[in-house]
Amino acid sequence: MKEIEVKILEVNRQQLEQTLKTLGAEKVFDGPIQTLFFDFADGKISKTKSLLRLRRAQDKVELTFKSVSSVKEAKTAEEVTVEVSSLDAARKILENIGLTVTESMEKHRTSYKLDDARFDFDRYVGDYSFIPEFLEIEAQSIRQIRKYASSLGFKPEDCLTWSTDKLINHYKKSDV
Repeated sequence: MKEIEVKILEVNRQQLEQTLKTLGAEKVFDGPIQTLFFDFADGKISKTKSLLRLRRAQDKVELTFKSVSSVKEAKTAEEVTVEVSSLDAARKILENIGLTVTESMEKHRTSYKLDDARFDFDRYVGDYSFIPEFLEIEAQSIRQIRKYASSLGFKPEDCLTWSTDKLINHYKKSDV
């Protein structure tokens, strides 16, 4: 599946949620997310601008391989996801084939759907709580993303194509 998304930093979630509801968006998720990223010791996965992620969101656990193909106007990636029955069992399998956890993150996510677009408000907790809440908009095309971003009061230059690593590094450098 192709994923097309942007990040918008330091948002006023309450105000944007009200606008989304006015536009007809429906809340589809509100809860904690635990994420583990895996790679080989030589960084074979990350060297190819890819990632392997194991994620638990409430009772659902998914294993995802994502390969970024573009970061021009939006971050575009090919994504393959499978649901697994246990985070711990999947982790053991991955570690037994030589992968190690390179990053562990926790966040609270509130998500809305409107037509074919998804709006995720993310607020990291724990080690990454220094990152202010941000919004990800994911849609079928860059044109749709821009339309929805504009509807929420954002300009194209507010829509960043950043990876999670770039987001972390931005706030580490600015000492927020």
